[in-house]
Amino acid sequence: MAVVCTLSNHWKYQLAKKQVDVNADTFKIILMNDTFAFDKDAHATLADVISSPSAELATGYGYTQQNKTLTGGTLTEDDANDKATRTFDNCTWTASGGTIGPTGCAIIYDESTGVASPFVSPTVVGCIDFGEDYSIGDGLSFQLQSITIDLA
Repeated sequence: MAVVCTLSNHWKYQLAKKQVDVNADTFKIILMNDTFAFDKDAHATLADVISSPSAELATGYGYTQQNKTLTGGTLTEDDANDKATRTFDNCTWTASGGTIGPTGCAIIYDESTGVASPFVSPTVVGCIDFGEDYSIGDGLSFQLQSITIDLA
Protein backbone atom coordinates (compact mmCIF):
# COMPACT_ATOMS: atom_id res chain seq x y z
CA MET A 1 0.00 0.00 0.00
CA ALA A 2 1.06 3.57 -0.62
CA VAL A 3 2.14 6.05 2.03
CA VAL A 4 -0.19 9.08 2.05
CA CYS A 5 0.74 12.41 3.63
CA THR A 6 -1.97 14.95 4.45
CA LEU A 7 -1.41 18.48 5.77
CA SER A 8 -3.69 19.96 8.42
CA ASN A 9 -5.79 22.92 7.25
CA HIS A 10 -5.03 24.71 10.52
CA TRP A 11 -1.30 24.51 9.80
CA LYS A 12 -1.85 26.06 6.37
CA TYR A 13 -3.79 28.83 8.12
CA GLN A 14 -0.96 29.33 10.64
CA LEU A 15 1.50 29.63 7.74
CA ALA A 16 -0.66 32.29 6.10
CA LYS A 17 -0.83 34.24 9.38
CA LYS A 18 2.97 34.06 9.71
CA GLN A 19 2.68 32.16 13.01
CA VAL A 20 5.03 29.43 11.79
CA ASP A 21 8.77 29.61 11.17
CA VAL A 22 9.37 26.50 9.08
CA ASN A 23 13.13 26.84 9.41
CA ALA A 24 13.43 27.59 13.14
CA ASP A 25 10.40 26.05 14.90
CA THR A 26 10.66 22.75 16.80
CA PHE A 27 8.84 19.92 15.04
CA LYS A 28 7.96 16.68 16.79
CA ILE A 29 6.52 13.39 15.64
CA ILE A 30 4.29 10.85 17.39
CA LEU A 31 3.08 7.37 16.47
CA MET A 32 -0.65 6.75 16.49
CA ASN A 33 -2.69 3.68 17.34
CA ASP A 34 -3.76 1.54 14.38
CA THR A 35 -7.40 2.63 14.86
CA PHE A 36 -6.68 6.37 14.56
CA ALA A 37 -8.06 8.15 11.47
CA PHE A 38 -6.68 11.61 10.68
CA ASP A 39 -9.13 14.42 9.88
CA LYS A 40 -7.36 17.43 8.30
CA ASP A 41 -10.15 19.74 9.52
CA ALA A 42 -10.84 18.44 13.03
CA HIS A 43 -7.26 17.58 14.04
CA ALA A 44 -5.89 21.14 14.12
CA THR A 45 -3.86 20.88 17.33
CA LEU A 46 -2.02 18.25 19.32
CA ALA A 47 -4.81 18.40 21.92
CA ASP A 48 -7.34 17.50 19.20
CA VAL A 49 -5.25 14.51 18.15
CA ILE A 50 -4.44 13.04 21.55
CA SER A 51 -7.94 13.62 22.95
CA SER A 52 -9.20 10.74 20.81
CA PRO A 53 -9.37 7.59 22.95
CA SER A 54 -6.15 5.59 22.68
CA ALA A 55 -4.98 7.81 19.81
CA GLU A 56 -1.24 8.02 20.51
CA LEU A 57 0.65 4.85 21.34
CA ALA A 58 1.27 4.38 25.05
CA THR A 59 4.73 4.99 26.49
CA GLY A 60 6.65 1.74 26.79
CA TYR A 61 8.98 -0.74 25.09
CA GLY A 62 11.11 1.98 23.46
CA TYR A 63 8.37 4.47 22.64
CA THR A 64 7.84 7.62 24.72
CA GLN A 65 4.81 9.82 24.13
CA GLN A 66 5.52 13.27 22.64
CA ASN A 67 9.27 12.85 23.04
CA LYS A 68 10.66 12.54 19.48
CA THR A 69 11.99 15.78 17.98
CA LEU A 70 12.65 15.95 14.26
CA THR A 71 16.20 17.18 13.71
CA GLY A 72 18.57 18.21 10.97
CA GLY A 73 17.56 18.69 7.42
CA THR A 74 17.20 21.92 5.51
CA LEU A 75 14.78 24.42 4.06
CA THR A 76 15.32 24.69 0.31
CA GLU A 77 13.83 26.50 -2.66
CA ASP A 78 12.85 24.17 -5.50
CA ASP A 79 12.33 26.35 -8.58
CA ALA A 80 12.02 23.36 -10.90
CA ASN A 81 8.89 22.18 -9.02
CA ASP A 82 7.66 25.63 -7.89
CA LYS A 83 7.81 24.94 -4.16
CA ALA A 84 9.92 25.05 -1.05
CA THR A 85 10.69 21.95 0.99
CA ARG A 86 11.64 21.42 4.63
CA THR A 87 13.44 18.14 5.15
CA PHE A 88 14.39 16.34 8.36
CA ASP A 89 16.81 13.58 9.29
CA ASN A 90 15.52 10.01 9.44
CA CYS A 91 13.58 9.18 12.61
CA THR A 92 13.95 5.80 14.35
CA TRP A 93 12.22 3.96 17.18
CA THR A 94 13.77 0.73 18.54
CA ALA A 95 11.62 -1.68 20.54
CA SER A 96 13.08 -2.89 23.82
CA GLY A 97 11.51 -5.40 26.20
CA GLY A 98 8.31 -5.75 24.15
CA THR A 99 6.51 -4.65 21.02
CA ILE A 100 5.81 -1.06 19.93
CA GLY A 101 2.47 -0.77 18.17
CA PRO A 102 0.56 -1.59 16.19
CA THR A 103 0.72 1.81 14.50
CA GLY A 104 -0.80 2.93 11.23
CA CYS A 105 0.40 6.51 11.02
CA ALA A 106 2.48 9.30 12.49
CA ILE A 107 1.52 12.89 13.31
CA ILE A 108 3.99 15.76 12.87
CA TYR A 109 3.31 18.83 14.97
CA ASP A 110 4.92 22.23 15.41
CA GLU A 111 5.70 22.45 19.11
CA SER A 112 6.75 26.10 18.83
CA THR A 113 3.22 27.27 17.95
CA GLY A 114 1.85 26.07 21.29
CA VAL A 115 4.03 28.32 23.44
CA ALA A 116 2.47 31.79 23.32
CA SER A 117 -1.06 33.12 23.41
CA PRO A 118 -3.41 32.85 21.54
CA PHE A 119 -2.25 29.27 20.98
CA VAL A 120 -3.72 26.65 23.23
CA SER A 121 -1.91 23.60 21.90
CA PRO A 122 0.81 22.95 19.32
CA THR A 123 -0.37 23.04 15.71
CA VAL A 124 -0.60 19.74 13.85
CA VAL A 125 1.36 19.92 10.59
CA GLY A 126 -0.10 16.75 9.18
CA CYS A 127 -0.29 12.99 9.10
CA ILE A 128 1.87 10.34 7.48
CA ASP A 129 -0.44 7.37 6.84
CA PHE A 130 1.73 4.29 6.35
CA GLY A 131 -0.90 2.49 4.26
CA GLU A 132 -0.67 -0.52 6.57
CA ASP A 133 -0.16 -1.24 10.25
CA TYR A 134 3.23 -1.99 11.78
CA SER A 135 4.25 -3.65 15.02
CA ILE A 136 7.90 -3.30 15.98
CA GLY A 137 9.07 -6.44 17.77
CA ASP A 138 11.55 -6.49 20.63
CA GLY A 139 15.03 -5.57 19.39
CA LEU A 140 13.78 -4.37 15.99
CA SER A 141 13.72 -0.81 14.69
CA PHE A 142 11.16 1.22 12.74
CA GLN A 143 12.53 4.13 10.72
CA LEU A 144 10.86 6.92 8.79
CA GLN A 145 13.16 8.12 6.04
CA SER A 146 13.24 11.22 3.84
CA ILE A 147 10.73 13.14 5.96
CA THR A 148 9.80 16.20 3.90
CA ILE A 149 7.18 18.92 4.15
CA ASP A 150 6.33 20.40 0.76
CA LEU A 151 5.34 24.06 0.79
CA ALA A 152 3.74 24.46 -2.61
